[in-house]
Amino acid sequence: MHDERRRIEERAERLHNQRIKPALYAATVPLTVEAWQAPGEPVPFEAASAASYEPFAMDTPWGPPWGTTWFRMRGQVPAEWAGRRVEAVIDLGFVGDWPGNQAEALVHLTDGTPLKAVNPLNQYVPIANPAAGGEEIHYLVEAASNPDILANDFAGPTHLGDVLTAGDKPLYTFRRADLAVLDEEVFHLDLDLQVLRELMVHLGEHEPRRHEILHALDRAMDVLDLDDVPGSAAAVREVLAPVLARPAHASAHTISGVGHAHIDSAWLWPIRETKRKTSRTFSNVTALADEYEEFIFACSQAQQYEWVRDNYPQVWERIKKSVAKGQWAPVGGMWVESDGNLPGGEAIARQLIHGKRFFIEHFGIETKGVWLPDSFGYNAAYPQLAKLAGNDWFLTQKISWNQTNKFPHHTFWWEGIDGTRIFTHFPPVDTYNARFSGEEMDRAVRNYAEKGAGTRSLAPFGWGDGGGGPTREIMERARRLADLEGSPKVVVEHPDTFFAKAREEYPDAPVWNGELYLELHRATYTSQARTKQGNRRSEHLLREAELWATTAALHASGYSYPYEKLDRLWKTVLLHQFHDILPGSSIAWVHREAEAEYARVAGELEALTAEAIAALGGGGARVFNTSPYARTEVVRTSEGAPAYVHVPASGSAPLAAAEPPQPVTVDGRVLDNGLVRVEVAEDGTLSSVFDLRARREVLAERGNLLRLHTDLPNYWDAWDIDKHYKNRYTDLLEAEAVTVTEADPLVASIRVERSFGKGSKITQTITLRAGSPRIDFATDIDWHEAEKILKAGFPVDVRAPHSSAEIQFGHIQRPTHTNTSWEAARFEVSGHRWVHIAEPGYGVAVINDSTYGHDVSRTVREDGGTTTRVSLSLVRAPRVPDPEADQGRHHFVYSLLPGASIEDAVAEGYALNLPLRVADAAGAPEPVVSVDGEGVTVEAVKLADDASGDVVVRLYESRGGRGQGVLRTGFPLAGAQVTDLLERRLEDAEVADGGVPVTLRPFQILTLRLRRG
Repeated sequence: MHDERRRIEERAERLHNQRIKPALYAATVPLTVEAWQAPGEPVPFEAASAASYEPFAMDTPWGPPWGTTWFRMRGQVPAEWAGRRVEAVIDLGFVGDWPGNQAEALVHLTDGTPLKAVNPLNQYVPIANPAAGGEEIHYLVEAASNPDILANDFAGPTHLGDVLTAGDKPLYTFRRADLAVLDEEVFHLDLDLQVLRELMVHLGEHEPRRHEILHALDRAMDVLDLDDVPGSAAAVREVLAPVLARPAHASAHTISGVGHAHIDSAWLWPIRETKRKTSRTFSNVTALADEYEEFIFACSQAQQYEWVRDNYPQVWERIKKSVAKGQWAPVGGMWVESDGNLPGGEAIARQLIHGKRFFIEHFGIETKGVWLPDSFGYNAAYPQLAKLAGNDWFLTQKISWNQTNKFPHHTFWWEGIDGTRIFTHFPPVDTYNARFSGEEMDRAVRNYAEKGAGTRSLAPFGWGDGGGGPTREIMERARRLADLEGSPKVVVEHPDTFFAKAREEYPDAPVWNGELYLELHRATYTSQARTKQGNRRSEHLLREAELWATTAALHASGYSYPYEKLDRLWKTVLLHQFHDILPGSSIAWVHREAEAEYARVAGELEALTAEAIAALGGGGARVFNTSPYARTEVVRTSEGAPAYVHVPASGSAPLAAAEPPQPVTVDGRVLDNGLVRVEVAEDGTLSSVFDLRARREVLAERGNLLRLHTDLPNYWDAWDIDKHYKNRYTDLLEAEAVTVTEADPLVASIRVERSFGKGSKITQTITLRAGSPRIDFATDIDWHEAEKILKAGFPVDVRAPHSSAEIQFGHIQRPTHTNTSWEAARFEVSGHRWVHIAEPGYGVAVINDSTYGHDVSRTVREDGGTTTRVSLSLVRAPRVPDPEADQGRHHFVYSLLPGASIEDAVAEGYALNLPLRVADAAGAPEPVVSVDGEGVTVEAVKLADDASGDVVVRLYESRGGRGQGVLRTGFPLAGAQVTDLLERRLEDAEVADGGVPVTLRPFQILTLRLRRG
């Protein structure tokens, strides 16, 4: 047989695109359109309904950036269309085919009922099937003119990312608003051809099935009447029917499809726009569920449900009905799809608590899995936290984006730092926005790493990132691919069903231990430093407010625990941990609002803490310690004078000065407190840090070296830092001033001032206090660089085989060598309050109050010694998507702690992030809880969420070894329970001698519910 593939393929392509697709609508009549431009921010339907509208013609520009234009559309279905399927078709002037970040609209009936959304891939609104003829159409269409931030493929900066800088030039040109008759036979022929053509081109040239389809297409095109496509469509479909009816191979891979619409809670649009995106997408989804009874839609992020409930009650009622019918599946059980690295341990626990509880309360459904397809790596505490929240499975997809190494599994057991395992799946289709294309189906089968052991994978389908969701075209593809030779079999089903089947067929799946590190988007540990600082401060202020509110509720008459305020503030912080807000990868508008929200949260939490302490009664100055560790350190009085005090863990003490073991002395640029001696060089770096206790020099080279690197990644500016940044840098060695600013016996400081680059300035105050080896670097930066990253390096004379970095509820060890490509790829990593390096007998910690990104490397010197360098990533200057990212002022503190054990790093990490608080209070009561024993650390103290008055305490083992101790209470204890994260009883806890004996495995998290006597 002659090879005529090219002729037939080109023929089928042309006729499909140029004859069949244009024939989808058999007849059209234009709608009458009027317009009203809403001033400023979006308005409710009632305001738009009462507005004055002006005539509007097609091909007219409309829509300033971030504006809202309401269109009134009227028409009547012609009588001759009776018995046909009639739709409204609206084209706002869409650009490209991505529905997420451009013009999109929500269509309302005149009574305000949201009907359906329109976007580039979903332009129709159903009217009647069949039509009676004569139906009156009257819509109000709320159209958002959001700018296309992705235009130019992220090649350059744009000021369209903030309403304050975007201008008012119209962005779109309205193209179409018609009533139309959908030719259903042509519609189905279009889908038949799509599926067969895509299947054909992804089959091997040696496959008989490919040639069978090819010649069926050729025969079908012979039947197509180019002058009457609608009239010949049924005959064409008859020719194709036999090849569409051929069943899949018995061993064909099974793809479990579930509808999905990834809606970033903010990204290239502000939060206010996400609230509208949810209404558009969820309106489309509930409409699609009415049309396809087999349809199931998986939707995460309780925050988005709450927005719809509060702002679009009619859509909310439709969601509830879809949930009741089993077509809508709440998943994920988190408040938002948060970043997987940066939120603190307690914050991730609250993500799970608030998310799961929302779905239980509103739908009677307890979600069983963590749904995080798009976060940028996942910390190794997740398996334990997920299981403690009652989850059985974990899903993500993003690790497939790895820059260097291909992850070896798609279905596996993920083991966390404490040994907990959770069944985990990465969809081999490599997208959470699948549409069941031939390319996707082929990729899923080729990619699937578990061949021979597993037979199924998951595919979330539907347009996403900015929403959109599944379409009728995608559902039609799924129907055709349910059992089709040459393709994997597609079945639409609930994710819980998929995971149950996958686990049943592959119970002995391989195990991956430790973090799921994404070898990409490493700069998200650093970008938008003020957003990250706001998150860190908020997490610690929430801890303070809960502890002292609990103390006041137990001991102050008339004080009421602020349940509702704390709930609201927690949810605000959780929202801003979304995986494009906290990582710093959103537009300027998002981060501008985030900074304002964090300032508001801080103000409210400071007031709640002050109110709780004041409720304890006045009686003199006291020092309050929120840290779970007792502290003896220097504190500032209300007058600013230093005092040396001892304060118990989670308790308070009178502001009574104690004698330090040795005063601090200042000799030129040398600070000495009897524990360490710090020498500051003329250039402002540290020339020496000598540990007087161990009698050894800590530094191998100059320390606190500020290094300015060129930082232009290959792509995704705010997200990525590529390895080549290391190759070009400038060391900041010119100090304008090095000045002693304080020389008190309790505290001494040296200030270093520098100017560099494009008008940037750094002022650092290096401080040593009595009784502590910790050296603090309070840093003020006025930052005006572009495409640069600033790092602070500490080259330590320690041969450390690995570094330890704090993560949620523990720490993780990473090799300092680069023997393998996996280790070399971790050239930038995340950590929380501290990084620790050690050789047997001696360790050093670097501690911070708001920094997450760092790198640890080592070299061997000519003298045979090893230098291990810890560098903190302080601030970046990407220009996309926010051209002014990180510009302006920053203030933060980081510290060097010589001679530190892991226990010291943990304690000082808490101390730096939870400063002692001085306030007027009476003789304060005993701490709510205290722990006798080693390694058991209190992470949270609060009243139970059910307002029962029970006290809830969350503990964890923090050293990486066995923890054993007794939890004691500052109130009469009547009983105790071990609970899950949602404070539901798992078992009774032993109470002995008025306390609760506690034994923890390494890094175990334990939640105790304490009943008051």
